[in-house]
Amino acid sequence: MKTLKQSGLLIEVQWTSLVKGLIGFLLFLFMIFSISGALTTLKPEYRISSSSVNTAAKSMTGDMLYKLFGWENHYFLQSIEEKTEAPSVVSALFQLSTNISFDDPRSLFGRELPALTIFDSEIIVAGEGTDYTNMPIESSPTLEVLQANEQAVNTAEVKNEPSDTNKEQTPAMTTGDKKVAYIYFTHNTEAYLPYLKGVDNPDGAYHPEMNVTKIGDKLQEALEGKGIGTVVEKTDVQANLSKKGLTYGYSYQESRKVVEAAVSSQRDLTYLIDIHRDSKRKEATTKKLDGKNYAKLAFVVGGEHVNYEKNLQFANELHQRLQKKYKGVSRGSFTKEGKGTNGKFNQDLSDKAILIEFGGLDNTYEELDRSAEALAEVISEYYWQAEEVNQSAEQKADKE
Repeated sequence: MKTLKQSGLLIEVQWTSLVKGLIGFLLFLFMIFSISGALTTLKPEYRISSSSVNTAAKSMTGDMLYKLFGWENHYFLQSIEEKTEAPSVVSALFQLSTNISFDDPRSLFGRELPALTIFDSEIIVAGEGTDYTNMPIESSPTLEVLQANEQAVNTAEVKNEPSDTNKEQTPAMTTGDKKVAYIYFTHNTEAYLPYLKGVDNPDGAYHPEMNVTKIGDKLQEALEGKGIGTVVEKTDVQANLSKKGLTYGYSYQESRKVVEAAVSSQRDLTYLIDIHRDSKRKEATTKKLDGKNYAKLAFVVGGEHVNYEKNLQFANELHQRLQKKYKGVSRGSFTKEGKGTNGKFNQDLSDKAILIEFGGLDNTYEELDRSAEALAEVISEYYWQAEEVNQSAEQKADKE
């Protein structure tokens, strides 16, 4: 220590503390530059990105945040039920630092096995029996199927007749000449094994005629029976790809042209529904209610567009309404984004756009038709309630 006296002011300088502070500051700078250098030299797939931060943030539940705040301010603990388990700090830190979740085995192998990117869906709301082992997954047709696609069709089992529920009198409310629902098919050749003679390979379940487009007819019938003006678009997207020499991976780019043309020419189209068929087998895609089988429905929302949150809210609402009236028919709502997927699915074109997986490989049209009627019921309820709210708001505005 050195003492300096100047103008009656006594100054004590502790050189040891000063040196320690300087060394500590230099070490801090060295650490910052070292970490920055390490992050920038990593391969792109290993760098911290906004998606990594988003994934980490989504792993933090509301109860976990309240618990963390409660450690400092016990007032927050009053908002948590007594039975709520305390968050595992070790598990949370491990997931934040490694992006590996104990509840999701895909996180352990995703980077090492690139093919697993096709499974990169996220469960937002899980339906009955839904977990990461039986999520909806679409498969691509083999090259042979795309080139030939000449399977024989067993039409004897097809029952696509108007149901008794839709033979009612004219609905009390109707959109009139206004068409608000638009049904289309990006993967229009996706088919169901019970109607393909001689085909038992799931990769061969595609057909140019006996396919998911028949569901559109039933859904349109059911919606219009509830007063909802509906358009069914049956453009053969896969045939257009073949004519242009494009691969199956360009399906959404091709269907987008069709949807854009429709919404630009018919301004009232709001509910955009893209119907698909899942590649899961019957045990994962079928629900029995009151002695009758229903094909389960999965609502998929692309996570890479401006309408993501509104579309997800719409999907969640449909799921909840199905749960109340047809418990177990909905498999839940899911999001898809990132490498190996489109991420938009044309859903940026409306805030009421969804992709629906109708059943799986083994479902019959009888089961699919029941689910179409159930879906039409909840969509119509949602639509008319929204219309009632809008009319009330307009009347209130007129009075003011």
